[in-house]
Amino acid sequence: MAAKRDYYEILELEKDATEDEIKKSFRKLARKYHPDKNPDNPEAEKKFKEMQEAYAILSNPEERRKYDMFGHNRPDGSPFGPGGFQGVNISFDEIFGGGFDSIFSQFFGSSQRRNNEGLDLLYHHSVPFISAMNGSDEEIEIDVKKKCISCDGNGSNSIDDSRICPSCDGYGQIEKISMIGPFTQRTRQECPSCAGSGRMITNPCKDCNGDGRLNQRVKVKFSIQPGINSGTRLRIKGQGESPTRNQGSSGDLFVEIEVKQHKWFERDGADLIMALPLSFTDLALGKKISIPHIDGKNLVITIPPNSKPGETITISSRGLPIPMKSSVRGSVIVVLKLDMPGKFSSSMKKKLKLISKDLDLELSPLESRIEEESKRRRKN
Repeated sequence: MAAKRDYYEILELEKDATEDEIKKSFRKLARKYHPDKNPDNPEAEKKFKEMQEAYAILSNPEERRKYDMFGHNRPDGSPFGPGGFQGVNISFDEIFGGGFDSIFSQFFGSSQRRNNEGLDLLYHHSVPFISAMNGSDEEIEIDVKKKCISCDGNGSNSIDDSRICPSCDGYGQIEKISMIGPFTQRTRQECPSCAGSGRMITNPCKDCNGDGRLNQRVKVKFSIQPGINSGTRLRIKGQGESPTRNQGSSGDLFVEIEVKQHKWFERDGADLIMALPLSFTDLALGKKISIPHIDGKNLVITIPPNSKPGETITISSRGLPIPMKSSVRGSVIVVLKLDMPGKFSSSMKKKLKLISKDLDLELSPLESRIEEESKRRRKN
């Protein structure tokens, strides 16, 4: 059997460590090695159990004194009894302070809902591609639970129509105690009997049946900023669900934006990429082309003579605005393509054969061309 490690070594402490230093070191290591943060890692689970045992001893002044005198070979045997360390009653609130709930949820994945707040909502909204260039003002209609007008969100028309909730004595919250490993976690939760209001409705509102909310169709306005990407979520505070019986604040509305595709542009951040199919003569002799552009000014593309399919032409500052820097824009990147006719007429075939010999004379031997093309490809 492997020898047990020194408790001070496990918690990365000196032997003269203070109570605050012991607590601080355990807090740091618990975040690092908790099994929820290290799934399928037996070593982390082993270290976390070691840390719990070490803290259980060193945080107890009497047990620490015995450990400092005798180490693991104390004369009265293990402080945890014949079964060894099985967990002790250590309060999370004591270790992590009063704000433990938020700390624990950040590091250990707690999903406890904030009490008394209305639910957040997520809505998907599509905008035309032009909105990514110029931005736009949008308006949507959503169905959402909002405060009942008849009872002003109270669930009843009078205070006399309700009584103090016996489950929570009017506090709106109940305390729940649960064990997580060797720790006792105390949390306060919304009372399910009164939905956090502290009062039981004896004569509920006929319109909302005592909930204080009704499904309503609401118009919401918001703005799209230039340069927006698909998948961006806009947060509109207070436009989510209202809380039950006015107990808290309304949730938020998140609008996830989908930017519709353009007819020929693809996006790479703020850059716009397009393919430009050209004839052989356009590539060989060069050409200047003007096409409509989404910024309202024609896009002029100059194809140099002797251009090759696959080459690109970059036109700076004609792409999309960069978010938060609307005066700065990306580029338009034009990829040159050779556009071949679907069929050649007999007369065209004869003309091509006449000039093919002259064209072949201008080319290097085939093997040399293959080698040069391979060099260019590897360089790129």
